[in-house]
Amino acid sequence: MARIDWGSHGRGKWGCSYKRITLIVCSINIVVALYVLHCLYSSVYNYSNANTSSQDIVKHTPDQLRRMEESVRIRKAAEPIELVKVVENFTAVLAEQKRITKLPPHLKQMIRDEILQQLKTLPAKANTTEQREAVENWRDAKLHEARLLILGEQNVTLTISSDDAALLVEAMESSWSSFMEVIGLWIPPAVIHKEHDDKPPGIDELEEDLLAGRPVPPECHAELHTDYDGVAVKWGLTHHKESAADCCQACFDQASRAKPGEMKCNVWVYCPSEAGCYSPDIYEHKHQECWLKFSEKPKLNFKDKYSETYRSSHPGAPLVVPWVSGVLSA
Repeated sequence: MARIDWGSHGRGKWGCSYKRITLIVCSINIVVALYVLHCLYSSVYNYSNANTSSQDIVKHTPDQLRRMEESVRIRKAAEPIELVKVVENFTAVLAEQKRITKLPPHLKQMIRDEILQQLKTLPAKANTTEQREAVENWRDAKLHEARLLILGEQNVTLTISSDDAALLVEAMESSWSSFMEVIGLWIPPAVIHKEHDDKPPGIDELEEDLLAGRPVPPECHAELHTDYDGVAVKWGLTHHKESAADCCQACFDQASRAKPGEMKCNVWVYCPSEAGCYSPDIYEHKHQECWLKFSEKPKLNFKDKYSETYRSSHPGAPLVVPWVSGVLSA
């Protein structure tokens, strides 16, 4: 009888099966892993696309669109545009004045004295325009000398250091009106000098309403509906008084306290109207402004009322001159 070797036959048959099973299991694991990764990636991609699509397809009703547009309009209308402009202008002015105030006191005093000396050389009948031209000519000459001094030139009349000359140029090249205010001087803008003797009808009824407050003393020589010319020693835009009498007293006080060589107030101009007072310059003149001026021979800017010719060329001018002025006796 033949003998069968079961062990050898079993090893040959099942030995190969182990390797095959191992390979099959590994292959299945790899396929499953790839499938799981594919599913995860597809889920994330589909989720992001779904969100994007949902955002893109959002539609608003006409009423919702109208409300959104109204909301945007209200928000824009509520923006303080004018306030922002005022703040920007105010900030620019402050920065400008801060730059000017860097001038040392001795330099300010020198400039003030030279300008006053320049004004004293003018004829007694010199008007505001002539005074402004004289000061502007002095400024141009002084700037030229200061620049030469900075460059190291020796033949200049300025007796200051090059550092002071640099500060002088920086200050004088900025706003000239602000510069004059900081050093304590100011010349009003040029205006038309006209005197009108024709008093408008009903002016007597207006006089009692114009001068509120305590009575003006006789020595103030108050003239209703009158605007006198002169070099300002106190700027009215920032100098307010409760009455014309107080404005006149401020003129007396300034003259009594003025140092030798300084201009003494002998003309006061006051705005008694609550609606403000008209003037042909760029400023807005408000109630209770008190201008203190100096003039060797005071001249009238305007008297009683503005002429028809003047009002036709200046549409903003009222009929009656709103200011109250007075010339103090020497």
